[in-house]
Amino acid sequence: MDLLGFQQRAAGQIADRFFSYVENPLMVDRTTPVPFLQTLVAITGSGKTLMLADTVARMRDGMPLAPVVLWISKGKVVVSQTYENLSVGKYADNLSNFQVLPLLEASSDQIQNADVPLLLVATVGKFAVEDAAADDRKVYRAQLDLAHESLWEQIKKRRTPQGQRRPLIVVYDEGHNLSDLQSERILELAPDALIVASATMMLPPRISNVMSRLRNDKGWDEADFSTAVSSREVVLSGLVKERISIDGYITPMEPAIDNLLHDFELAKDAAKALNLTFSPKAIYVCSTNTVDGMSITEDMKRPFDERQARPILIWRHLVEVAKIPPSEIAVYCQLKFSKECPRPAEMNLFDGGERDYSRFIEGNFRHVIFNLGLQEGWDDPACAFAYIDKEMASARQITQVVGRVLRQPGAEHYPDPILNTAHFHIRTDEKGVFDDILNEIRRDLSSEHPSIALVIKDDKARAIRDRIEANPSRTVPTVGIESSRALNPISSVVASIIDFRGNNHSIVGQGSRMQVLQRVGQDTETQFEWVEVAHSNRVSARSVFRKEIQQCYPGGLRRAGGPINLVDIEHPKFDVLIEIGSPAAQHFREKAREVVSAYVEHSVVLQNEIDSPYQVGPIAIDVGSFEEFRRSLHPRYSGMNSLEIRFARALDKTQRLWARNPVGSGYSLPLLSEGRAYWPDFLVWVDKAVVALDTKGDHLLVEATSSKLFEIDGAGKGRGVVLRLVSEGHVVIDNGTVKRRSNSGFTVWKWTNGRLKSHHIETEKEAVEEAINVN
Repeated sequence: MDLLGFQQRAAGQIADRFFSYVENPLMVDRTTPVPFLQTLVAITGSGKTLMLADTVARMRDGMPLAPVVLWISKGKVVVSQTYENLSVGKYADNLSNFQVLPLLEASSDQIQNADVPLLLVATVGKFAVEDAAADDRKVYRAQLDLAHESLWEQIKKRRTPQGQRRPLIVVYDEGHNLSDLQSERILELAPDALIVASATMMLPPRISNVMSRLRNDKGWDEADFSTAVSSREVVLSGLVKERISIDGYITPMEPAIDNLLHDFELAKDAAKALNLTFSPKAIYVCSTNTVDGMSITEDMKRPFDERQARPILIWRHLVEVAKIPPSEIAVYCQLKFSKECPRPAEMNLFDGGERDYSRFIEGNFRHVIFNLGLQEGWDDPACAFAYIDKEMASARQITQVVGRVLRQPGAEHYPDPILNTAHFHIRTDEKGVFDDILNEIRRDLSSEHPSIALVIKDDKARAIRDRIEANPSRTVPTVGIESSRALNPISSVVASIIDFRGNNHSIVGQGSRMQVLQRVGQDTETQFEWVEVAHSNRVSARSVFRKEIQQCYPGGLRRAGGPINLVDIEHPKFDVLIEIGSPAAQHFREKAREVVSAYVEHSVVLQNEIDSPYQVGPIAIDVGSFEEFRRSLHPRYSGMNSLEIRFARALDKTQRLWARNPVGSGYSLPLLSEGRAYWPDFLVWVDKAVVALDTKGDHLLVEATSSKLFEIDGAGKGRGVVLRLVSEGHVVIDNGTVKRRSNSGFTVWKWTNGRLKSHHIETEKEAVEEAINVN
């Protein structure tokens, strides 16, 4: 799977920091290194597993011996899904040549073989016990028919037949579960690197000793320990939703669920209208066997129609009132029934926890009732709605559930904001309780998900529509990249790539000078010492070539293809195995950069008259802060900065139809030179064209004028798309430097006849007229 730009940068930063550290690592004793430590902090849905897989592959590429990787997590469901994804699933290609196995299936030969990287997947429960001598963990017991030592001891030593110790990388996914005991057991293995990933990072005290050594002896500060992923980039990529909407209720359960189902149907209709391949799903979080308002367990011998357990009441409301087919509903909790009063045959009850997980997944249910048992592992992007009952309504529990509703189906935002929103309907006992919860949620979400808009609704706010349709309806021509003329130049570059098969000299290079613990002396008096090995693992030239293209041309336009799609990547000369520091590797990187240059030079941004035009859809507003307009397609907008508001007001006085264009889900234009898309602030319909207008501050002007102003070919007889930029004050750009001549008025920027032109205008009215003038 191709990585997005922010994913590549995160994986690359961790790998680069590792190689810098291992050139001169700290030691605990003569044979035990202080491990390289790094936390990957990224919000739920950002692709942590993909980033970790790419990190491990990069580290493998630069190591002198193929490493052993211990990939662990707490939950069995998480580990099961990870194993499938890394071994044969969507991330398997990112770990090419790795042998991926469950921990307990590793053999002595596989642990000793330094030619094949070995990745072992396990839950921490396989080894995190107080007494390692206890007989209840297979990893600590020797299988005498297979080896004289336990699997744990073999991984500790990880010796090759030549007496070298293989590098060990420990990856802890969902790292907020890392405990002191788990840390102690992991450090027993003398790992070369420990990488911990989580959306919220808290390291246990045992790891503090490692951090202290790195601070004191290496001069690390807090930033050196962590690789943080920008939540804004994750949101813009489409991997997660743009908004979190929280509706609070001090009512019985039924009105809250009815409101959820109303929005649910709107989302279902929106997905159907857009011909999407998914339909929304909802979860209902509640306590299991207790009665509303009471802490005692309900009498399970009562007839089903008289039961008051929350899952039963929710199920009955969905089936009997909302008329949802029982086949679409799952109850995933240990709900108890007696033999005298069993559950209805049509109720899909999964009360076996992790044992029932596979059966639950196969059902593809659209409504799931549970009691927090699906906190980790269940990642269905179609899930966009959550009802949280009052017994579960604590700020902490709500923020935990957010992750289950945050992922975005299809990894893209859609024209209708209801499909880009995580909807929460929370029921509490009294207003003060809800207000307290909201204050905590605001604090938690603002730190954990700072780039996701948070909308809070109560009875008053629900009376104001926050989803507004466009009226009248308007369209904008589709714009894309036409790259057929780049095919021949790229083919010429590929033809010039040297075939290194049989060239043993050029495929060898200088690797990271990583030390390897090696046995020396006679068997009767075994000693070990660290020796430097200058070579690295060999990887396919195809891998080096693809990574360089991805690095030069990020994945922001991955759905539009890109230069790699015009390369015959299956040509046999890409099969050759090379070291990443070799002349051959450098040659493939240079040719990859030439391919990207040829693609950019010979492709054009073209108006597409064949595909259906973009139709302006509904927009979402903050019901607590918006401004009304008269000539816009939507009567209200919110979330604009001061410059955007001033310009929107001026646009509204022109008598032209215009619209605020939402970032991520609105109308986008491809930036050919950067391999990504951008969303202009406003769309304005004039007689001959649609003006895509962007407002920019001084600090962004140089980048914006060089990349976001260009002429779009292929308008034909219909409307054309014209690009404009507007900045405050009288500004010029001289040799790539912004120079402000005065603070008055505005500067309108255009690209005309292959040249950048600017016009200083004193008033907002004149600036708008100049910007939308297409003559």
